[in-house]
Amino acid sequence: MINTRPPAVAGAFYPGHPATLSATVDQLLAEASAPAARQPKALIVPHAGYIYSGSTAALAYAALEPWRRTIHRVVLLGPTHRVAVNGLALPETEAFSTPLGTVRLDLQAIAALADLPQIVFSDRVHADEHSLEVHLPFLQRVLDDFKLVPLAVGHATPEAVAEVLDLLWGGPETLIVISSDLSHFLPYAAANQTDHETCQHILQLDTHIRPEQACGAYPVNGLLLAARQRGLVPQLLQRCNSGDTAGDKQRVVGYAAFSFAEAHHA
Repeated sequence: MINTRPPAVAGAFYPGHPATLSATVDQLLAEASAPAARQPKALIVPHAGYIYSGSTAALAYAALEPWRRTIHRVVLLGPTHRVAVNGLALPETEAFSTPLGTVRLDLQAIAALADLPQIVFSDRVHADEHSLEVHLPFLQRVLDDFKLVPLAVGHATPEAVAEVLDLLWGGPETLIVISSDLSHFLPYAAANQTDHETCQHILQLDTHIRPEQACGAYPVNGLLLAARQRGLVPQLLQRCNSGDTAGDKQRVVGYAAFSFAEAHHA
């Protein structure tokens, strides 16, 4: 028996029944299908319940379809919502499970990070955290066979996060996914304005995104720094909020999906 983190939010953020979950994710992907011209190296994807942000997340994941056999490792970074941490927390488990099955962790990659000062190991940080888990069913449906490096990011500088990304950058076999929603609990019009401005900063690779602009600001800033250093080109795939999908417009949460690809050299 391998030591596995069980799902914490199945049946809450997404369907808990395997057949229903598969059908839900496949339907979202089918409605989103727009294959990318170039393989995405990195994605920024929202992490709310599927009824709220699933359609936005699916736009990012549908773009991976042509590379479903190419990508074998996913480096997944998301913010911590329940347990505060300084730096980036890795679990001590060997796998994460969802109703769709088990995803093995890339233990070799994790070992390569173990000595970095910004890395801590904590199953407690990961146990109830939804920001990484909600992405796994999408990845399980859109990729054939992959291993996972799950990093729950607390307070960390862009440089600290970018150093981790740099070590795991790899080639076409490695995809980086940053889990982040945008503004929280603003009225609809104010959220639209705020989130539009935040998206412009992300498109400019501005590494000064604040947590009130994006709950995944710390991992986002790290990706933006790495993207600048590596010449990645960002593309906004969609921006909306919970008032557009399944909530009222008095207090909304913002969502956006971005894809980052290597610059095309003629």
